[in-house]
Amino acid sequence: MVVDAPLDSSGAGRGEERAPAALRRAGLLDAVAADDDGQIDEARLRDPRRDRASGVIGAAGLVRAGAAISARIGGLIADGHRPLVLGGDCAILPGICRALPRTTELWFVDAHPDFLDGATSPTGEAADMDLSVVTGHGPAAAIGVDDALLDPARVHLLGHRPATDEDSRVEAARIDPAIHQVPAADLLRADAGAVGARLAADGDGLAWLHLDLDVVDPRDLPAVTYPEPDGLRWPDLVALLTPLARADRLLGMSVTDLNTDEDPDGRHTRRVVEVLAQMLTG
Repeated sequence: MVVDAPLDSSGAGRGEERAPAALRRAGLLDAVAADDDGQIDEARLRDPRRDRASGVIGAAGLVRAGAAISARIGGLIADGHRPLVLGGDCAILPGICRALPRTTELWFVDAHPDFLDGATSPTGEAADMDLSVVTGHGPAAAIGVDDALLDPARVHLLGHRPATDEDSRVEAARIDPAIHQVPAADLLRADAGAVGARLAADGDGLAWLHLDLDVVDPRDLPAVTYPEPDGLRWPDLVALLTPLARADRLLGMSVTDLNTDEDPDGRHTRRVVEVLAQMLTG
């Protein structure tokens, strides 16, 4: 069941906001044989101001968007659907996690750890801090809930790049040590498909898969807002995610950070649709 959450946490209406519509025009629903649950209209942000108290852009709007996302995803899961949530950016994740049991295992695939907070983030975008928020280390202003939404020991951070500057070193130092980490370099040295298969088979209980497309190397996908070198190539990503996306215990999946401003002819959007179809349906 495909549902759009076009939240762009910069509040400036960047290309991430238009990504769900672009993926639909590129034939995503037919490609993955999915039903359509439309758009979460409240999942938008139109306030680019950084909140003085929390350091987060559009804090009040984020809380409203997160509540709307949580209500829609919770309803779909309760009705027996497996949502495929199209972002927007990673700021949609706290809203999704509010709808999940705290014991849910999170497979978080991203070039960045997203473990900053309102004080350490250079941008103030909630997409800098979504993983810190859901594990109880980020500002409540980004979600409206003080407690951790997921158990950090059940989180797997996959495909992130090493710290290269002061901001990323601060971020790396903040990561909860209970979180399981497999950086991009380790995935590239190993058999990514074996890593995915092991994660899918070894855990217990329910799981959610979150994919930030900037995990892909910019040689293959430059159409993201914050590209990072030395990432996964498309075959690596498909190998890693296919067993996860098809796991029986998967509750759903979110896909974020396709920036259509960087894809004027739509070819990268079409490639994302092809890759998602390959992972989800073969």
